[in-house]
Amino acid sequence: VVGAGKMGLGIAQFFAQNRKSVQLIDLNEDIAKEAKERITVELMHLEQLNLLKENADEIIKRINVSTTLEDAQKSEIVFEAIPEKLELKTSLFLSLEKICNENTVFATNTSGISINSIAKALNHPERFLGTHFFMPAAIIPLVEVVKGDNTNDRLAEDMVKLLNLYGKKAVLIHKDIPGFIANRIQHAMAREAISLLEGGIASAEDIDTVVKWSLGVRMVHTGPIEQRDFNGIDIHTDIASYLYKKLENRTTPSSLLLDKIDKGELGLKTNKGFYKW
Repeated sequence: VVGAGKMGLGIAQFFAQNRKSVQLIDLNEDIAKEAKERITVELMHLEQLNLLKENADEIIKRINVSTTLEDAQKSEIVFEAIPEKLELKTSLFLSLEKICNENTVFATNTSGISINSIAKALNHPERFLGTHFFMPAAIIPLVEVVKGDNTNDRLAEDMVKLLNLYGKKAVLIHKDIPGFIANRIQHAMAREAISLLEGGIASAEDIDTVVKWSLGVRMVHTGPIEQRDFNGIDIHTDIASYLYKKLENRTTPSSLLLDKIDKGELGLKTNKGFYKW
């Protein structure tokens, strides 16, 4: 795992919990020094909740931390979890191609950068794909496995099987599209919710309450397409015929979002966003 930020730590922890030896690499010495301590804190929380299959001390022993990229040389799979900048990711994988053997699989944990945009610069795009974990990566089940145009089909299918073997809910995305699946649906919902708030339809608290205690509860058990079958596709189509034209469809962030940014009201990190924290 290259990158010891929140996502990288979570990915390393996940595989260590599944009894795999993990080499965690971060070129920043200060970040690397803190890595094991931060993972240990997370493992201790899980241990207190009786959510670990073995002692936290045994799990952390499987993680070796270093600041040298060459330590990835013997890895079967390299998961990249560095900042979301195309040039950084491309440069990293070009270096890894020189360091690792010809069978090493390379996976980028990106939530927005095109898989193809990274792959086109590589010498071996057939062994490169996307694995979009969700924070906290050691706990949230979903992983979106994303094929690039040149990704080997068998490789992508095997990655899904591997992740599912270790308890994830991995899905295969056949085409490299912006936002993949989860972020597209999440942003569509957020755009509508913010539009309702902007229009004075209800308070932020009440809009969130509607989603949490209707859609949220239901979607633990049924996805949006499955729910159409339950409701009746004919009924859904009747509602869609008049409702779609009333839904928010702007292609730029709302003025309410931009106003929040201008005021420095960025959410939890500044103690105020849509809510006061």
